[in-house]
Amino acid sequence: MSELSSSPSPSVAWIAGVGASAGLGAALGRRFAREGYTVVLTGRTAQRVEAVAAEIREHGGHALAAVADITSEQDLARVAQFVKREGILRSAIFNAGNAVRAPTLELSVDAFESAWRTNVLGGFLFARAALPLLLDGLDTTGGAARAASLLFTGATASLRGKPPFAAFAAAKAGLRSLAQTLAREYGPRGVHVAHVVIDGGIDGERLRSAAPQRVQAAGPDGLLQPEAIAESYWQLHRQARSAWTQELDLRPWREPF
Repeated sequence: MSELSSSPSPSVAWIAGVGASAGLGAALGRRFAREGYTVVLTGRTAQRVEAVAAEIREHGGHALAAVADITSEQDLARVAQFVKREGILRSAIFNAGNAVRAPTLELSVDAFESAWRTNVLGGFLFARAALPLLLDGLDTTGGAARAASLLFTGATASLRGKPPFAAFAAAKAGLRSLAQTLAREYGPRGVHVAHVVIDGGIDGERLRSAAPQRVQAAGPDGLLQPEAIAESYWQLHRQARSAWTQELDLRPWREPF
């Protein structure tokens, strides 16, 4: 029986950073929808976000597109109100990223700031919009009976910097520190805050378009599969609060580390 069968209002998962169907954001939407959650999908490109929502609905899930710029305080406040009308927010996932790459002396100030705005400012604004709704959900259901999670997508660059990724590494490290701070602040209040280090290439549209030779060279299971990553996020969301994970690293079996 679904965990949602006795819930007076639909449980909602809000996923920010949704692009192509063959990507992690879409896979997260599919995974939570499979459990009966209403999934609110946020991304910058209306056509892509709406296509993913339609695909989930075609397979029996409940999905809604909420196009927004995650670096806009006004956009996220608007989407938060939309989420609140749809039900009780149980999980909020920040999956946005901006993998700026350039040799440091060729890296423009605008590019560096863009990476920071997407990853750090965006993560902060998303958390600030989602946390009141997550806390409200706990308050209305007694806290212990339901899961509430705030999950962030990190990268290898979250842990170490190397050229030509000065901007990306600085931004992802900042997002990791933000996640740690929020975990210490809101974990004791019942919100499971976790940071997921994606240590390897994701077998999605972005990598297949930008580096098809890397995909071919990776071999069987040499890249992270979006659906497999999404399963780990679901398990983080459902973890018993007596044994919460704050940081999880995921990599293909062949990936050096």
